[in-house]
Parts: sequence; structure tokens; C-alpha cells
Amino acid sequence: CQEFLAKAQKKTGRKFALPTEAQREYACRAGTTNRFSFGDDVSGLEAYAWYSENSGNTTHRVGEKKPNPWGLYDMHGNVWEWCADWYGPYAAGEATDPQGPGSGGSRVLRGGAWSLSPINQRSTTRNGAAPAISMSIAGFRCALPVGE
Repeated sequence: CQEFLAKAQKKTGRKFALPTEAQREYACRAGTTNRFSFGDDVSGLEAYAWYSENSGNTTHRVGEKKPNPWGLYDMHGNVWEWCADWYGPYAAGEATDPQGPGSGGSRVLRGGAWSLSPINQRSTTRNGAAPAISMSIAGFRCALPVGE
């Protein structure tokens, strides 16, 4: 991920990054507070996500399902997405734009994946993995700082 982002920056002059966990969840929710960007009823997931019951046990091209209200595709399911934060427990209490731990052995993965059940595609679904691991169920999304 980091090599790709560095090459993209060198080619375009723009500073690409992985989104933080909080940024990824905010983009997934698209201004909602529901379990999913389209509501709370898991029965609507078929139109928005690839998951264990409809994926055929493989990833799919982005854009084959409906986008969330902000026009972002595959925010639920298809592949886990790497985030910039280290994986760890959340700090106690409420937080706005929370920061993850300062270090660790695993980075955050968000969004669910084609191999997981429908309920595990929620906007808050998270996991962690060592950055050096390559998985067929993980990918990433580029982010640009505001004003870029």
C-alpha cells in the first residue's frame, strides 16, 4: 500500500495516504448513524455489498453494486480495507475523530469482506492484521488531505 501511495505521489505531486479508521468509518456511513449506510435492515445489503452468501467466494470489480449516499462504492463487503491506524482497543468514553494507538503489530482493516456473513459488513466492522501480510480479502482506498 505504502509503495503504491508513494509512486502515486511522485507521479502526480499529490500527497496520497491511507484513511484513518475514523475517516474510513465516516466515509462508509455517509452522514448516517445506521448499522449500514443504507439503513439498519441487513436485508438491503444485497444491493450494496459482496459477502459470503452472494460473492461466489471471490472479490468483484468495484462499482458492480450500488454506492453509498455519497457515491462511494464497496464500503461494505468485497474486501477489507487497510487503514493508517494501528489496531487496538478503543479508548474509554466518547470521542470525535478518535486516534488509534501510537504503535502496534497490526494495522486496522475496515469494511468487511466477501468471505464474511451479512451482519459482519456493518459500518463499524473492524479487524486487524500485520502490515506485511498479503491477503486475497484485503485491499486499500486512497485518501487525499482536504484541499489537495
